[in-house]
Amino acid sequence: MSRLVYIFYLLVLVEGSRKTFTLDQNTETNATEAKVEGTIKLPPGITFSGVITFGDSIVDSGNNNNLRTRLKCNFPPYAERLGIAKTIPAYLNPKLKNEDLLKGVNFASGGSGYDPLTAKLVRVISLSDQLKYFQEYKEKIKVTVGEEKANFMVKNSLYLVVASSNDIAHTYMARSLKYNRTSYADYLADLSSKFVRDIYKHGARRIGVFSAVPVGCVPAARTIHGRLKRKCSKKLNEVALHFNTKISPKLDALGKELPDSKIVFIDVYDTLNDMIENPKNYGFEVSTRGCCGTGLLEVLFLCNKINPFTCKNSSSYIFWDSYHPTEKAYQIIVDKLLGKYIMQLV
Repeated sequence: MSRLVYIFYLLVLVEGSRKTFTLDQNTETNATEAKVEGTIKLPPGITFSGVITFGDSIVDSGNNNNLRTRLKCNFPPYAERLGIAKTIPAYLNPKLKNEDLLKGVNFASGGSGYDPLTAKLVRVISLSDQLKYFQEYKEKIKVTVGEEKANFMVKNSLYLVVASSNDIAHTYMARSLKYNRTSYADYLADLSSKFVRDIYKHGARRIGVFSAVPVGCVPAARTIHGRLKRKCSKKLNEVALHFNTKISPKLDALGKELPDSKIVFIDVYDTLNDMIENPKNYGFEVSTRGCCGTGLLEVLFLCNKINPFTCKNSSSYIFWDSYHPTEKAYQIIVDKLLGKYIMQLV
């Protein structure tokens, strides 16, 4: 994933006989269109038969587009604008054929999270429902290629789980009468661990689980919680950090317990946090606002070409909208994560 985007991080389009995987990407709407390709050499005899993703808007390539929700993911710079739709199809795409599923599939849903309440609040696909779709997917590929090959594909695919941001940014406040910061983070870590165990039961073996990010420092959190100076929300960041400290050892324990598994905690928090605190070290000028619109609260359908306040040069911003990083920021994060984690998953 050398040169792609944060969580297209491993957008691996790997053919069974190849020893490499290739990633490509597109840019945000107002940036110069480009295609970047990176090739990572894997050990001899090692391949990923495909990539299967679960989670939220960071990896949703269009599953929300047919739901009765405002949280669509067909707006740049989301997954299909970053290349994921060209490689990993959204499972709920009505035009999808069984043959399209053979390189992997995307079950992610923008707005979702580990907490079941998170998806209910915005009427998107919960992780439990994403798991049900995964079971359905397995039956479809069995019909297409036969049981033996289908089982091989499921076992040798790379699985990516990206969640927790929506839980911490939104649902935590709705749960505040029942949970404090520590107990809610513990609750999320338990749910994350259970989800990994569940997908393992259904055939997943190589599983990368992304950490929580510094949610309290995204532009929307600064606007909502940071008062006039728009400082980072210490409360939200503490929940994120506690979640990370809890889930990492749980995943290590699962990796030792579950036979033939490779389960890796992928820490994004420190890299993104350092970028936010020291933007100039990474070639950025703005870390507290998004490029889109005023950069304070806009997201999704409010981010488009006709918004007169959208910046002219997104590469000087860490955030594209009030929640999601820009392509340049994603590239930096991916470059850092790739060398550290990819070999742990093969």
